[in-house]
Amino acid sequence: MIVVVIGILLLLALFWLPGAWAKSVLRRHGVAREDFPGSGAAFARHLLDRQGLSNVPVEVTDQGDHYDPAARAVRLSPDNFEGRSLTAVTVAAHEVGHALQHRDGYAPLETRTRLVQAAQRLEKVGAVVMLAMPLIAIASRSPLGAGMTMLVGGLSFGAAALVHLVTLPVELDASFRRAMPMLAAGYLPKRDLKPARRILTACAFTYVAASLAAALNLWRWLAILRR
Repeated sequence: MIVVVIGILLLLALFWLPGAWAKSVLRRHGVAREDFPGSGAAFARHLLDRQGLSNVPVEVTDQGDHYDPAARAVRLSPDNFEGRSLTAVTVAAHEVGHALQHRDGYAPLETRTRLVQAAQRLEKVGAVVMLAMPLIAIASRSPLGAGMTMLVGGLSFGAAALVHLVTLPVELDASFRRAMPMLAAGYLPKRDLKPARRILTACAFTYVAASLAAALNLWRWLAILRR
């Protein structure tokens, strides 16, 4: 019994710690810096212009920092859009890194974009099917109907797990092959380069946490399907 409890606690820690650590790092370096000449939005605008991407807008959003390939826009949360912190400028450089991927035709980004679109459609279908599953089972009076609904649900969770699996290398490329060299090119003092790397690692860990959660959901669903 003790072994089972310890195993459950370790499993919970595995799923909880990456996200908690990432939030802690981002918060720690989110303090305003008087020595920074501009906000995260201003820095993103500067980097985009320097890279010949003046047509890419920098917008504020309440849906989390991201680059939108469909709109070709860099979007920052209010704290990073307006803030003059190490977190703000580092996250801004990371999102500009995605814009550079798009400009360069970086294949994994294009693959992720297609997968996200497909997963969103499948997720909507899966949600509708799952809500309708009891009615379908009653109406069909056959295990085949229930089996099909379970399969759709499994595919929905599987698609989410696949998106997160593809997302992680895309995020690492945007952070360490694109954002970090820009930050190290005289924009940050040397003392800030190591914390900036930690921030970029924390950004990646948010996707590690999401990947673990998606994998857990998929595993649970597969366990249900085997019953």
